[in-house]
Amino acid sequence: MPYIDRFLEWMNTLPAVLLYVALGVSAFVENVFPPIPGDTITAFGAFLVGTHRLHFLWVYVSTTVGSTVGFLFLFWVGTYLGRAFFLERDYRFFKAKDILKAESWFQKYGYLLIVLNRFFPGIRSAIAVAGGISKLGMVKAAFLAFISCSVWNLIWIWVGYSLGTNWEVVREKMSSIIVHYNVAIAVLIGLGIGFLFLKRRLANRK
Repeated sequence: MPYIDRFLEWMNTLPAVLLYVALGVSAFVENVFPPIPGDTITAFGAFLVGTHRLHFLWVYVSTTVGSTVGFLFLFWVGTYLGRAFFLERDYRFFKAKDILKAESWFQKYGYLLIVLNRFFPGIRSAIAVAGGISKLGMVKAAFLAFISCSVWNLIWIWVGYSLGTNWEVVREKMSSIIVHYNVAIAVLIGLGIGFLFLKRRLANRK
């Protein structure tokens, strides 16, 4: 049995209060350590809401707080350790190219990138680190990160809640949704980069 299934089985044995804590902690850890499938665990929380094991509001609050604190932790790490630390080490889940990409986006879009960060699969954590490296204001970043996490988690939990009370069906459908979403975002980003590249080429020819 995959470790995530064993973990979810263990979670389901916990009393409700500890389940809320576990959901919040998993949302935090997913930001700090991207291989953790935090969205799957959040979806499991939504499934438990559908089976009336948990309350929608408290699943939403715990996961949103956990996600926001996770973002701010990485933001602080970026501020404290600085740009050179990450570029020199080129960590597997904090790749130098992702940090540089996020930095260039911050130069163009500023705080808007923090509002949208939760909707960028794969580089959410790099955006948080790059935000700290870019010396953005902590208070404003915290507020905007909270907005981003609030909207994402509301959508994700509501979708999970509405899909039914069979966990295997919920997980299969949500996995399909997130795969299609990731592909769509990757295509949009690719088209955006291609458009900017073409625009720059045309400008240079003039």
